[in-house]
Amino acid sequence: MSLETVKTEFVEAGGIRFGFRRLGPARGTPLVFLQHFTGTIESWDPAVVNGLAEMRPVIVFNNAGVGSSTGVTPDSVEQMAADAESFINALGLEQADLLGFSLGGMLAQILAAERPGLVRKIIVAGAAPRGGEEHLLAVVEDAFSRGAADVRLPLFFTPSEASQSAGKAFVARAAARSQDRDPDSGDDVSQPQAKAIIGWCARQDEGDRTLRAIGQPTLIVHGSDDTMFPSINAYTMFKAMKRAHLILYPDSGHGALFQYPELFVAHCRTFLDS
Repeated sequence: MSLETVKTEFVEAGGIRFGFRRLGPARGTPLVFLQHFTGTIESWDPAVVNGLAEMRPVIVFNNAGVGSSTGVTPDSVEQMAADAESFINALGLEQADLLGFSLGGMLAQILAAERPGLVRKIIVAGAAPRGGEEHLLAVVEDAFSRGAADVRLPLFFTPSEASQSAGKAFVARAAARSQDRDPDSGDDVSQPQAKAIIGWCARQDEGDRTLRAIGQPTLIVHGSDDTMFPSINAYTMFKAMKRAHLILYPDSGHGALFQYPELFVAHCRTFLDS
């Protein structure tokens, strides 16, 4: 099975019916993916999901109010993290690894800090810490103004020929599933999620308490030229966390993990297996 073909399943928790897809071997610590701003299951790169699922159980899901899941999308990162925890508990997982991209990386930080028994390791890609630097609305507005064939090309990738070529390959991979696709997100998802991200970054975290509370091994991956969440965020997280490793990918923007999918999978495998 692959992300493009595996059936969407559903589980209920806290009055929410969560849509998810599960692939990979049945045994091992599951790797739960936490998605970016307005993203659904369909927004993940099959090259990343399938690559990681070759060696471990992988679970991708839509959080409350997103895609195939019911409920209302919260306007705080904290509530989104609580909903994600409800989903993980509903699956009966005693422990999980987390891969959080962008907004999902913020959820991963909260879950690792507040639920150390549940979370074994975390991978944080293209995210910011509480109180970090963000330019979400300006970057999104600029990306839409460019009239690109797909807004993710200017949003996730740099203007270089190499980065744009990798971006087009990612867009094609993400569109490969032809049946049972999630609906795109609308204002009922984008508006509360934008409020949540802006609020997360606007609140200073005295002494980086959240980051310093994360005792789990952490892999931080960031693009060298991420305009939405500049790479200084990755360094801030790396310096404050007890057991963090930092990787910056060259000539890459917010979607660095999609620009270098094979390399990203290799780095994640090494980290998760160590």
